[in-house]
Amino acid sequence: MEIQAIKQKFGIIGNSNDLNRAIDVAIQVAPTDLSVLITGESGTGKEVFPQIIHSNSARKHGQYIAVNCGAIPEGTIDSELFGHEKGSFTGALSDRKGYFEEANGGTIFLDEIGELPLSTQVRLLRVLEVGEIIRVGSSSPQKVNVRVVGATNVNLLKAIKEGKFREDLYYRLNTIPISVPPLRERKDDIKLLFRKFAMDVAEKYRMPIMRLAPETEVALANYRWPGNVRQLKNVTEQISVLEKDREISLDVINKYIPTDASLLPMISPKSEEDKTFSSEREVLYKVLFDMKKDMNELKQLVFDFIDKEKDGDVDEQTRSVILQKLSKEGNVNIIPSAEKFPSKTHNSHIEDHRIMDTEEVIEESLSLEDKEKELILKALEKYQGKRKDAAKELGISERTLYRKIKEYNINK
Repeated sequence: MEIQAIKQKFGIIGNSNDLNRAIDVAIQVAPTDLSVLITGESGTGKEVFPQIIHSNSARKHGQYIAVNCGAIPEGTIDSELFGHEKGSFTGALSDRKGYFEEANGGTIFLDEIGELPLSTQVRLLRVLEVGEIIRVGSSSPQKVNVRVVGATNVNLLKAIKEGKFREDLYYRLNTIPISVPPLRERKDDIKLLFRKFAMDVAEKYRMPIMRLAPETEVALANYRWPGNVRQLKNVTEQISVLEKDREISLDVINKYIPTDASLLPMISPKSEEDKTFSSEREVLYKVLFDMKKDMNELKQLVFDFIDKEKDGDVDEQTRSVILQKLSKEGNVNIIPSAEKFPSKTHNSHIEDHRIMDTEEVIEESLSLEDKEKELILKALEKYQGKRKDAAKELGISERTLYRKIKEYNINK
């Protein structure tokens, strides 16, 4: 099937070379049973390519199942994918087929595959290598005939170095790679997509179609679109519904996207407490390093004072001022007797250390792990142990938070 026919069938808009290349690879690999790994940023439309592969393969009459790996809790994902036996865990009231059994003879699409736990990655590797699954709670392997297509928006090579993704699984999945280009690399396609989305909204809600002023087209092409096609569609729908003027000027478009293309819209915290918590991550290290700098300066002042005392270069008045400053700022007690620091005319042995701390100085940890644990504890305390709310506050997935809690042995 030609690329243009595929675009029409699946509603793909655009003529960029990178997009056409990705579609062409999907068409060529479809008749085979090779595993495919689709990479690309969030919102680029990666989910269309497994459908292209399935519909052009010998498996097109079999089941096509799409699974969002990032949306399934770590504790149940093995059961969801591979099934379970009755009584294998609390709540397992009967035998259950997993997605791989349901997709037998067809295709399974594993979206956000980079979010899979390491234990599940081992099971998936067995499927790819020998075509077998083992249900949770069972010891008997079952044969399955499933085409696996994975997709991710994370750098799996980096995840491998960090120990979060198995290298052998990566090479098994990445037999045929397909890279979906971001929207900022498809500038000529942006106005085409805008018109398509605007026409869809106009037809659905029976309103006149919007038109873009020339300078507006330039602004849309120059914006980076961090949310890619998904963000463009949302912006188009917002403007279509909220703006009465059907010709969209540059002033109008600037209300919906930042004028600085490198910036994302900012969401202000709802309260002072939220504001303090959100900003803490940004200022924490600055405060720590400022404290370190102040302490080093204080130490240098003390050492300079000692050197001058030994050389007899400090008069009584200067000495008194320095002692007061050190006692006030450094909370240290310097032995006041001048005899402790004989002048250079004396030949007696000079001892360098004459400073006694009245308080124990504790070096504060600058470990990233310690700070991460501290922020997790603070978030859990703020939301009374509700992990979903805490994960949202921290800007991570609930499963990632669960993994961090286990890793740091946090009891909340």
